[in-house]
Amino acid sequence: MIALIQRVSEARVVVEGETTGEIGSGLLVLLGVERGDDEAKAAKLAHRVAGYRVFGDDEGKMNLNVQQVGGSILVVSQFTLAADTRKGMRPSFAERNADPAMAESLYEYFIADVAKKGIPVASGKFAADMKVSLLNDGPVTFWLQV
Repeated sequence: MIALIQRVSEARVVVEGETTGEIGSGLLVLLGVERGDDEAKAAKLAHRVAGYRVFGDDEGKMNLNVQQVGGSILVVSQFTLAADTRKGMRPSFAERNADPAMAESLYEYFIADVAKKGIPVASGKFAADMKVSLLNDGPVTFWLQV
């Protein structure tokens, strides 16, 4: 399971002209589900994302997590994160991506697990054509994988 996290001042996702999720300061999480992922991996990744210290403290050091700064999380499904790009000029999705039904289930599980931690969570719409806009703060971007 993969989370590409970006510290943002604001972010939103639009599906068919309608905003489905929007946050102010916090984290935009692009979430990829790989073949073999399960609820244990989703819970572990949700724990890491929620606790990952990417916000500055009083000294400007990255010592605070999203909850400590009163931020929110916007989760967007991104199956392309699991693409095989090792060869050729076109990504392959056959080997590493999870079955769509399993991917959707784990996407929803991840969102629920983050929300259980008391962090406000917004989301896109699984498997939809989404337009994501963000104001990256830093920029600060990290790849987390479990």
